[in-house]
This record gives sequence, C-alpha cells and structure tokens, in this order.
Amino acid sequence: MLYAFLAYHEEEDVQSWSDEEDAALMGELNGVHERLTAEGRLGPAARLGATANALTLRGRGVVTDGPFAETKEALLGFYVLDCESREQAVEAALALKAANPGAVYEVRPIVLYLPGTDIPVTDAGLDAVRPVRV
Repeated sequence: MLYAFLAYHEEEDVQSWSDEEDAALMGELNGVHERLTAEGRLGPAARLGATANALTLRGRGVVTDGPFAETKEALLGFYVLDCESREQAVEAALALKAANPGAVYEVRPIVLYLPGTDIPVTDAGLDAVRPVRV
C-alpha cells in the first residue's frame, strides 16, 4: 500500500538555518532516502516552496493568500512510500524523524494514486524566501 508522509516544521526555524546546518540535515535525510530507494519503496518526494507564496481555494472559487491553516508548523514537503503494512510505514517515519528531529511527520494511506512523470526541480517561490528543506 502507498502512504503519504507529510513533513511539517516551523518554517521560521528552518529558514534561519545556515547553509551548513541545512546541508548537514539534508545529509542525514539523504541516508534515509538512499535506503528507501535501494529497497524500491521511495516514490515521489518534494520540498514545497515558502508558505508566503501559497494560496488556498475555498468554497466557490474564493482564493485567499497563504496556507490553509494559520499555525507555526507548516507543510513543507512530502514523500510517497510503498509499505507492506502500517507498522512498516511507522518504521520509515521514525527513520525520517531521527534524521530530522525538529519535523513532524503525518502518515496517511493513499487511496488513489495516479502515476505520472518524475517531479522536476523548479525555482518556484525561491525569489521571496530561502528554499526550505525537509
């Protein structure tokens, strides 16, 4: 079964990291990514642009600025993983959390998945705020 791993973090904290701190965290996460890729379980993963550049559509075409909820923690990225069980999904989330202790990971089963092409790297939103890595 496919699971979505939604990575939340306090965006201001992440944006305050130096390039060296950010690179160190990504090194830790890349170790987890490499293991999951070698196991053939890692699907699409993405780092989202700054919430300052987000918008939300509500009701009948009402568009508002910003993320859906006003909270300190914001959805900054996601993973899609193929897991044989909920327990295996929790194991993967624990590995991600160990590599990125300040993050919160929400794990949800995916009930509909439409496979497509690889997710391209973009510069969306990078002009307003330093990129956020999860």
